[in-house]
Formats: sequence, C-alpha cells, structure tokens
Amino acid sequence: MHEQLAADNKLITVNHFSHRHYFIVAASKATPELEAEDLRKAGHKLHASLKADKVGELFIQDLTTDGTGALPLAEGIYLTAYQFGGYKTDEKSRQNAPLTKVNLVGTNLQAETVQELVGVLQGVSLARDLVNEPLNRLNAVQFAERMAAAGEEAGFHTDILDLARIEALRMGGLIAVNLGSPEPPTFTIMEYKPEGAKNAKPYVLVGKGVVFDTGGLSLKPTPSSMDMMKCDMAGGAAVTGVLYALAKNKIPLHVIGLVPATDNRPGGLAFVPGDVLEMHSGLTVEVLNTDAEGRLILADALSFARKYEPELVFDIATLTGSAARAVGKEGLVAMGTAGDERMLQLKQAGNRTHERIVELPLWEEYAEHIKSDIADINNLGKAEAGAISAGKFLERFIEGTPWIHLDIAGPAFLTAPDSYRGKGGTGTSVRLLYDFLKSTY
Repeated sequence: MHEQLAADNKLITVNHFSHRHYFIVAASKATPELEAEDLRKAGHKLHASLKADKVGELFIQDLTTDGTGALPLAEGIYLTAYQFGGYKTDEKSRQNAPLTKVNLVGTNLQAETVQELVGVLQGVSLARDLVNEPLNRLNAVQFAERMAAAGEEAGFHTDILDLARIEALRMGGLIAVNLGSPEPPTFTIMEYKPEGAKNAKPYVLVGKGVVFDTGGLSLKPTPSSMDMMKCDMAGGAAVTGVLYALAKNKIPLHVIGLVPATDNRPGGLAFVPGDVLEMHSGLTVEVLNTDAEGRLILADALSFARKYEPELVFDIATLTGSAARAVGKEGLVAMGTAGDERMLQLKQAGNRTHERIVELPLWEEYAEHIKSDIADINNLGKAEAGAISAGKFLERFIEGTPWIHLDIAGPAFLTAPDSYRGKGGTGTSVRLLYDFLKSTY
C-alpha cells in the first residue's frame, strides 16, 4: 500500500495481485470551480502513478455527492497524457504511452457529456500540436492547410486567401509584415454554420498567426525570446481548436474564425521603422517598431470581421510581453468594448475552466500613447501600459462592433512543466472560449 500527499488531495494506492486501486480523497475548496481545478491537478498527479505502473486502461468510480467529480479528474489525466508526436527517431521516444482508455463508471453523467469533453480536449490537443510545430514544418501556407484539414475532419468550411487576394483586399498590415519573408502569407476563413444555429449574427474569432517572429528589423534578442517564437501563432491555433471542438460536438452556434498568417523576418524588402502603412480599414499606421507586428495583422483581420455584422468579436493573440509580465502564466489579459455583462460571462467561463481573466481598462487617455506625427496612429505606444496601448490600437479597427481582446502571451507556451498544462504549447483559451460560447444559448 502506498500513500502520498498531493497538494490538498490524498492519493492512496492499494496493490492487488492483478490490478491496482487508486483512491483520491479530494479536499473541500471554497467554490465548485476551485474543487474542479483541484481534481484536474489530482488527475495530473494520478497520471504519474498510472504511467509508473504501466496501466493501460483505467476505471474511475465517482463517489462524490453530485456524481460529477470524475469529469475534471479525467480532464486532468487526458491533458497530462498529451504528447507531441515530434521528430525523435529512437524507438523508445516513438513508443505510445501505455494508458489508452479511461472509463467513467457509477456517475451521474450522461454519455453525451463525457463525449463532449472528449471533443473539447481534442480541440486543445490540436491547438497544442500546431503551437509545438517548428517553422520549417509549419509555415503560413502549411498552417492554413492544417486548418483546412481540421475543418474536413470536424465539419466546418475553410477558405484560404492567397497573396493575390490579400493584396486585392488591401490588407496593408499583413502585406507589410510579410515583406521580409521568402514565403507568402495566408488569410484563412473558417466558418461553422450548422442548421438551426441559435444566433442570428455570428460570433467571430480572430487569431494571430505569426508562425515565427524574429522581430523583423527590430530584431529580438535570443535566447529566452526569439527561440520560443514558433509559438507566436498560438492565437490562430486556439481559434482552430475552438472551431474544431464546436463542430465535433455539433454545438448550434454560427461561428467564424479568421487567421492572418505570416512569419516576420528581416530579409529582402522588409518593412522598416518609419514606414507608413495603409490598412484594410483605410487608416494609416506609422511603424515605430517592426516587432510590434501582431497588432498590424490583427488590425486587418478585425476590420475584415466587421463585414459579417457579428454579435461579438474576439481576438486572441500572444501580443505583448507587458501582459505576460503583468499576470504571468497564471492568467489571460482581457479588455474590450463588449460591455460589463459580456465580460462577466467571460470571467465566469474563465473560473469554470481555470483559464482566468484579468480585465484591463481601455480608458480614452490611452489613445495618447499611440498618436503619430505623420499618420493616424503608430504601432508602438509607450513602455508603460504596453498591453493596453496594444489593445487601444486594435480598438481603432473594430469600432462600432462589440469586441474583446485576449492577450495570451503569458500562458500560451511554457518552458517548464506546469501540472496538466505540461510543457510547450498549452492550447490556452480553447476551453475558455468553448465554455463561453456554449453558455450564450
């Protein structure tokens, strides 16, 4: 018999001749949301024992009062068990993990509820896979192709705009960021529109798709900066994961995903500080730093999103180091114009999924930070309130439409393991946005 104290939970293992029993005694938390998170973390701890014991199939007997505790426990196990296929060639690294099946028995859960969780977690795994891919395996064109493949599998439509169509739409931000690259940009439109959709106007999700960011001519330092920049398309990956989960689970909502994609390099005719760009919206932008490129491609996509007359627009982006420094890997920064009720709904979804929201203001005074002497606005702002001035920049391109900006720079890619989120791409905001969208009908 083995007993260990894992966080506030007790994990007790009883060895029988042919099988093992694992007992998790969950500690009571202040809220149901924190209890669920505690069980996810317990699932992470349990997975280590399952792996050591080479367990291939697990049965979870739920003895909680309401019979729903098995779900977050299984969620923690699933997310912990995620492995990026990668490119190692030795046999041991290529072996599949022994655990292949988790059964939930004796619970109050419907089979459809369990299957829905599987669809959501598949969306998270898809987002993680995309973020973990290196640039030489996932350039902008390949990224678009992966989005289209996800649509074919899950059941949503994909349209990929090439350079000629991007130029015809006068997307000056996306075109400028791409100038230094030897590879073309893409603009991918994913649309999930099931029969009987509950929303008359679509929800639009816009994801930053910078497949690698050197900083351009405003070159990033390395290590601990440029070396992680394959993750700069985590927003676009999250949008793909959300659309995949919604379609897989046949959620009756009309949702559109927009992902402008390119790398940002200092080669060729790369754009330079001082350039003035004309954006899709018609606004002009003075470039003060080519490493503030994410907001440029998002601005074109947000302007494009307005044509759908949407119910609500989200943009999701690894946008600023300022946001990461403000809240770390523990939370997501949000700001926007959708109103207090919508923001509260998002925060509640964040608490349920433990992808928690920290709201920052968009006071009018912050518009001073992006004033330009020669154009409508500039793309940099000040050292202070950098995450907010980036949001203020984006706001100019989505005026008149309810909008929420999510800066996921902190939790999108982890350099050290963190419980069930693991190491590398986390798929952050997939579970959050799925939960939020489902709660709207």
